[in-house]
Amino acid sequence: MGEQQRKLADWVLVVITVGVQFWALYAPSLPDVGVDGIPFVDKIGHIIIFALATWALLRVFDLRLVMALMVVQLVVSEVVQGLFLPGRSGDIGDAIADAVGIAVGWWTWRTATLQDGDGNTQTGSGPEA
Repeated sequence: MGEQQRKLADWVLVVITVGVQFWALYAPSLPDVGVDGIPFVDKIGHIIIFALATWALLRVFDLRLVMALMVVQLVVSEVVQGLFLPGRSGDIGDAIADAVGIAVGWWTWRTATLQDGDGNTQTGSGPEA
């Protein structure tokens, strides 16, 4: 895959993962998909959406910017859910799951960057950025 195609693919990943994250966090209610009886399924969902969005964003943006944005998203999403979405609730457990997801997304990106050999990302900053 050429560099231009890789950059385009990375941006498509950003749009999809961040779009899904915004929908999952800010929709007044989520559809019933039959998983309500599974313990911690909500927390697993939070981990997954934050991990995927963090990983995708790190493919195109600087580490510090992504981490700042994701922490803001973590706080804002729980406040909005708790105060402005009657069918939702702000939950410290969700915030912890969000933080775990951010860490998983960073770890996944970092591991791939280190295995790349040259330590370069699409933004030109190395894994230590």
